Parts: sequence; structure tokens; C-alpha cells
Amino acid sequence: MKATAVISFATRAKAGALLVTLLCLFWLAVSFQRSVLLLGDPAPAAKVFGIAYLLLPLIGVWAIFHEIVFGVRAQRLGRILESEGALPVDDLLRSPAGRIILAAADEQFPRFKADVEKTPQDWRSWYRLSCAYDAAGDRKRARWALREAAKIHGIDTRSSSLLVP
Repeated sequence: MKATAVISFATRAKAGALLVTLLCLFWLAVSFQRSVLLLGDPAPAAKVFGIAYLLLPLIGVWAIFHEIVFGVRAQRLGRILESEGALPVDDLLRSPAGRIILAAADEQFPRFKADVEKTPQDWRSWYRLSCAYDAAGDRKRARWALREAAKIHGIDTRSSSLLVP
């Protein structure tokens, strides 16, 4: 009997994020190399473009670093909730393609919002609210709620410090 490997959604998502990050880093390296070439050109316009082109890789590296830090720290909070058995149950109705039906997510949302209003200093309720926002398709508010959870828990998701626990 042949054993088949089962790759979880989280593993595929991490592999996809790694691939996109590597492609971005490759583009940033090429961009940096092009900016150095432009800076070496004697024309003033080329030097201006070289300086501007040099800023793109710097901004890109900064953004990638902060996204990775945010993801690692958010995952840490999720693992804590999982170990406590307090993660919200994903029993939302889905379309045949596997997407969450927004009406089902909207029905459960008030429960998570009320939980935050009842216990605003509990990071767990903020994390679950973040999951509810994410299920409803509101990524901006999901990230905001996750930052609130991390802030209450004591993890600064905006910090430029290294990924230390």
C-alpha cells in the first residue's frame, strides 16, 4: 500500500507565502542592481532615477519584514488559543468551491463583537473577533483586531524588534 502525504492548508499557505516572498526578494535584488547602474551613469536624470529606484527595494524589504513579523506573532497567539481549546469553531456554511458564505459569517459576527464589548481587556475575545472579521471578508478590521489582541497580550506587532518570544 502506498502512503500519500497530506499537506494541510496552513502548510500550503506558508509555502505560497514563502514563494511570493522569494520572488519579491529576487525582484528587489534586481531593482537594487539597476539602481546602482543608474547611479553610475553621469547623467543627472539617471542619478535621480537611481536614487528613486534605490528606495523601492528598501521599502520592499521593510514591508516584507513587517509582514513576516506580524504573521509569526499572530500565529503565536493562535497557538496559545489552540492549546487552551479556545479557538472559534469553523462551522460556517461554505459554497461548493469552499468559500465562506458571507451571510453565515455575518450571522455569527454579533456574538464575537458582544464578547469584546463585554470583556475588552481579554486578548482572546479580540483574537476571535479578528477571526470573525476575516471570515466576513474584512481583512483591514481583522488585522486591526489582531493587533489589539497582541497589544493586550503584550506582543507588539508593529515593533521592528526581532522575532523573539
